[in-house]
Amino acid sequence: MMNAKVQSLKAFLARAGRVALVEVAGTKGSTPREKGAFMLVSGAAIFGTIGGGQLEYMAIDKARQLLFSPLEGEMASERPEGVVSEGTARASSTAAATPPGGFAATLPSRGRDVSATLDVPLGPEIGQCCGGRVEVLIRLVDAALEAELVAAAEAEAAQQPHVYIFGGGHVGQALASAVALLPVHVVAVEMRAEALEGMPEAVETSLTPIPEALVRNAPAGAAFVVLTHDHALDFLIVAEALKRRDAAYVGMIGSRTKKATFRNWFLKSTDGSEAEFARLVSPIGGETVKDKRPPVIAALATAEIMTALAAHAGARAAPHPASCGKAMAG
Repeated sequence: MMNAKVQSLKAFLARAGRVALVEVAGTKGSTPREKGAFMLVSGAAIFGTIGGGQLEYMAIDKARQLLFSPLEGEMASERPEGVVSEGTARASSTAAATPPGGFAATLPSRGRDVSATLDVPLGPEIGQCCGGRVEVLIRLVDAALEAELVAAAEAEAAQQPHVYIFGGGHVGQALASAVALLPVHVVAVEMRAEALEGMPEAVETSLTPIPEALVRNAPAGAAFVVLTHDHALDFLIVAEALKRRDAAYVGMIGSRTKKATFRNWFLKSTDGSEAEFARLVSPIGGETVKDKRPPVIAALATAEIMTALAAHAGARAAPHPASCGKAMAG
C-alpha cells in the first residue's frame, strides 16, 4: 500500500506542470519550521508548508517569479492571479510585498541552474515575532530533482512508526481518521469485514480471525491501541502487546474496573509481571476530560499516542552514556 503522503506528492507533481521547490536551507533562533522543511509551488497551487505567515507568502511570490520569468529562448508565461493553496484560502497579493530591510534576495541568472535565495529576519518588518532568521532556497524542479523528492518521501514513509488500531467500532473509526492525518503508518485490524468499511484511504486494513498474531509480527517501536467489540479479545491482544518490550505504546479502552479485571487475569493466567502491566495505558486518552463521545476520545488518545511515539523515538536516538563520555573526551 502506497503511503498517503507519497501518493499525494506524486499526484501533485503529475498535474502541476512547472514547479519550484522552496526549502528551508538554514535557521537561526526561533523559527516556524526546521532546516530541511520544504514546499512545492506551481502556478496554481502549493504542496506542503515552510511555516505559513508572511515568510511563506514571500517565498511563494519569489518562487512564482522564477516559474514565470523566461529562460533563454523562452517566452514569458502568463502569470495566474492569486495563490491557491491545497486546503487554504487564496493568499493576498500584497502579503508578499518586500518590506524595507525585510530580506535580501539573490535573483537567478538565466541559465539551467535557476535558483533564488531569501534571507528573512522574522521580526516586525514582516509582521512576525518569532525573532529568528530563516534562509530559504528556491529552485526549479527538473526530472532529477523530482526523482530525489519522491525517493526521499518514500524513504521517510518507510521509517514512519506503525500504529495498530484493533477494532473498527465508533471509537476505532474516529481514531483511525484522526491518526491517519499524522506522519505514521496506520493499520486497522478487525475480525468483522463490515467494521472496516468507511476507513480513510490512508489507513491500511487487515481482516483476520487471529488479530493478536499481528502484534507478534509488528515492527519495533509500534503503538497498539485495543478497542474491539469483545473484552476477552481485548485481553488477548493487550497481553500479547505487553510482551513486546519494544512497543512504544499499549493502550486499551475501558474503565478502571476493566483494567483491574485485566490485571488479575494477566498476572494469573499469562505469567505476566507487574512491570509489564505497568506499561498498559487504560483508559486511553486520560481521565481529565470527562467526555466519552468517540471523536473526543479519539482526539485525546491521538495526542497520547503521538507523545509516546516521540518519547520512544527520542529514547532510541539518545546516545549511550559511554559514547557521550568518549565524545566529550574527544
